Amino acid sequence: MNDRITSGERRELPDSVYGLPARREYPMPDAAHVRAAEAYFRYCPEELKPELARAILAKAAEFGVDVESPVVKQYASMN
Repeated sequence: MNDRITSGERRELPDSVYGLPARREYPMPDAAHVRAAEAYFRYCPEELKPELARAILAKAAEFGVDVESPVVKQYASMN
């Protein structure tokens, strides 16, 4: 996959690659998109940040991406 996902490709992605699967937001099918999700984390609704942060860390581990944001790490440790 390249940096951009077309709307057709996005529709074909399984829910499991999304940081927020119920909303189908923050797709992370590859390492580049994990980094993008980390960069756009600040735009996530506050109440959904812990869920997204945990998803980012899980996908980062899967693709070998180093998560640099201390904010993402902090939210991932919240309940």
